[in-house]
Formats: sequence, structure tokens, C-alpha cells
Amino acid sequence: MNLEGKTALVLGAVKGIGRGIALALGEAGCKLALTHFDWPEALPPLRRDLAAGGVDHLLIEADLRAAEAAAGVVDAVMTRFGRLDILINNIERGGWPVVHGPYVPAQWHLEQRTTLDAKHWMFQAALPHLKAAGDAVVVNLSSVAALVGRSGPASLLFNDGYAAANRAIAILTEAWARLGAPEVRVNEVMLGLVETRHGPGTRGWGLLDEATRSALVDHVLLGRVGTIADVVKTVMFIVGDAPYLTGAVLRLDGGFVLGGRLVAPIPPGVDPPTTA
Repeated sequence: MNLEGKTALVLGAVKGIGRGIALALGEAGCKLALTHFDWPEALPPLRRDLAAGGVDHLLIEADLRAAEAAAGVVDAVMTRFGRLDILINNIERGGWPVVHGPYVPAQWHLEQRTTLDAKHWMFQAALPHLKAAGDAVVVNLSSVAALVGRSGPASLLFNDGYAAANRAIAILTEAWARLGAPEVRVNEVMLGLVETRHGPGTRGWGLLDEATRSALVDHVLLGRVGTIADVVKTVMFIVGDAPYLTGAVLRLDGGFVLGGRLVAPIPPGVDPPTTA
């Protein structure tokens, strides 16, 4: 996909991963529609970066847990830009047991409605316009909580409800790939420990003791926490350089799901085969 002149809608664009993706798309020539809801203090530096890059953009404040809010965002995009080519479905509400403790109904529903429901409503509102664009792409951002849940060193990291919501996203990715084809490619990036998601720079990470943080990083085969740049490069590859990729889930976790365990060498055995 040639990104020059395309319109990209990036959810959760005010900081962290969403911000990094948005700025990369803008640098590649996209017009940007960017949603925000929390962290108003992050808006001024985002505005400065967009202005410095001369990016044609629209900032939209929206609580995307409501279907009508998602529809309103898409209407605003179409009114301003007249087309929609890229949807970066980057919206979630993480559940850290070390932060929130045992579930209460309000926390459970907040995580489900933000992590899962908002993605659904936004895709439904955007799909007709993405199909009309003729060569469009959706990237769902999810978490390896879907695979590891509340287990091992991640026991203080992922709540059950957050893990369940992320497991469901893979089902949506496959269904949406079918609904979008052939005009719209839909793929998913499943994130492990990233510096602003599940890692340093988050409130929960600061509440973990040093031994727990070390155990989490040691669980990563590559031995480090991922960066925003790691995520941006992957998303930009899907958007711009993977025209035959749809319905796929790319696990961007440095090998966290594999458990941080190396493969032992094969022993000599007690009855080695003879050579012919």
C-alpha cells in the first residue's frame, strides 16, 4: 500500500504505542484522525509533534465504549477527509491484579467494554468506508494475556477478565478478515511486555518488586522488554508491506509465551543408531 494521501484512524493515539504508530503513519504521508479520552496532559506534546511534521490531522475526544460514539468518530473522519483507509484498533483497559486487586463488577465491565466492545463498535462503524476505499487495512492490538492468563510470573500482571477479552479478539480478527475480504485486510498484533504496555512506564510495573520484574523479563527469550519502536515497525509492515496477509495473529512478545526456557542439547542416548 502506498500510504501517501491515505487516511488513518488511530485509536488511543495520545500517548505510548498509539502515539508512535500515529506519528509513523503521518511521516509516511497519511492524513490522521486520532482519538483520545484520558491523559489530557499528553495532548500538547502530541499537537506539537503533529504540527512540526506538517501532518494534516483531526483530534477527536471520544469514549468509545458506546456504539454511538464510535459511529460519531467515523462520521467526523468522513466529514473531514472523505475517506478511510486504515484503522488501528488500539484501545484497551488493562487489568493488573497488583493494581486493582480482586474484581468488582465495575472494573470487570470497564475492561470488557474498553478492550473488546470498543474494538467491535469501531470496526462495525468503519467497515463500509474501509470497503469503499478498495485497498484498506485494519490492525487490532491485543495482548499475550490471551494465551498465558493469570499464570507464572504474569500472575500479578494479567487479570482473568482482561485475558478473556484478549482471547476473544483473535476470534474477531478472523471473522472480520472474512467480512472485509477482499477489499480490507484485517490482522492482529498480540503484544507481550512492551515499555508502555505491561512493562516499565506503567503504573503496575512500579508496584512490582525487583524480583518479580526480573522474573518477567527473564521469561522473555530475547531477554528484554519490547519498545514502542518494535511495535511501530511491525504495524507499519502489516499496513504497507504485507498485501497478502489477512486474518493473521502476529505474536510480538520476544518469546514470552514460550516461557523463557532454552532447548537442552540432545543427549548421546543409551542405544545410538548404527550407521548404514
